[in-house]
Amino acid sequence: MSSRPVGRPRMFDRDDAVLAAARLFWSRGYSGTTTRALSAALGMSTSSIYAAFGSKAGLFEEAVRTYAERYRTIYVEACSEPDLEDVLSQLLRRSVEEFTQPSARHPGCLISSAAMTDAPDTIDTRTYVRELHATNERLLRERIERAHGEGQLQTGIAPSTLASLTQTLWHGLSAQSNQGLDRGALMEIVDAALGALG
Repeated sequence: MSSRPVGRPRMFDRDDAVLAAARLFWSRGYSGTTTRALSAALGMSTSSIYAAFGSKAGLFEEAVRTYAERYRTIYVEACSEPDLEDVLSQLLRRSVEEFTQPSARHPGCLISSAAMTDAPDTIDTRTYVRELHATNERLLRERIERAHGEGQLQTGIAPSTLASLTQTLWHGLSAQSNQGLDRGALMEIVDAALGALG
């Protein structure tokens, strides 16, 4: 006689739930997103949300990590390019493409929202975001230093300064995308920046 699982199976798609939650956090911030609003957006009771994610903070952290890890992948893949010009171009262009994904698949750049929130519950997530930015910038700086050693850096800018400049541009593009600037306009900024550096 076969045993039957106890309890009801979860009737939600975790990816869809995380995306729905991320949209709310992106538009309202962490503190401004109530559990009632999350319940309505996810089509789940508050108790079900807590059972699935542990807490509102746990759901926020999963949403941030889900989308932030895509940027880590972009950095790693861009920095594997053999030519520094391609490293910078791929990093910025692919990031813009990620910032401006259709809303059906992406909530917008949640990184800025996560970094700016001041809720005590999100301190672990903010620490994660800071560490992610630091790791990405270190990876980029080391790649630029290697290019400098190979004679690819012709601008006269120190590798650490170029890495910081690129990071500053990345954050600016993220902020502009959150303010509604479209992909075409963001790509024009990338073109201008790369042209100035070239």
